[in-house]
Amino acid sequence: MDNQTPWKFDSRIPNDTLIGKQVIDDLLSALARLEWPESDVFGIHLAVEEAIVNAIKHGNQDDPSKFIDVLMEVSREHIRIEITDQGQGFDPTQVPDPTDDENLELPSGRGLMLMRSFMSMVEFNARGNGVIMAKERG
Repeated sequence: MDNQTPWKFDSRIPNDTLIGKQVIDDLLSALARLEWPESDVFGIHLAVEEAIVNAIKHGNQDDPSKFIDVLMEVSREHIRIEITDQGQGFDPTQVPDPTDDENLELPSGRGLMLMRSFMSMVEFNARGNGVIMAKERG
């Protein structure tokens, strides 16, 4: 692939953090080939890592018999990522805001906050077991 050819990854992966890390490494390589700015790459890396780890640990409850569907499309100007687990889902509106004084000590909500701060768009499917994220090149 040259630095103009878009990159796509569309696969069902095992519920395994090591395989998730390899998918992220492949994404980072594609972003480098497409010459994405380092500041964008940093944020995308954090957001995708958070989404994959959430799918493995929270969505699929670390169940090795489950899978995660990952779709990533990267061009020179835009990235779109879909990550869907086999879990029950959740209601993102019910996750406490980690910046509210009463929630500063709570561990939940920080990952969603990171994803929303680094990506241009973060949406969840109706069931709450899938996230769609997008970002325009900075």
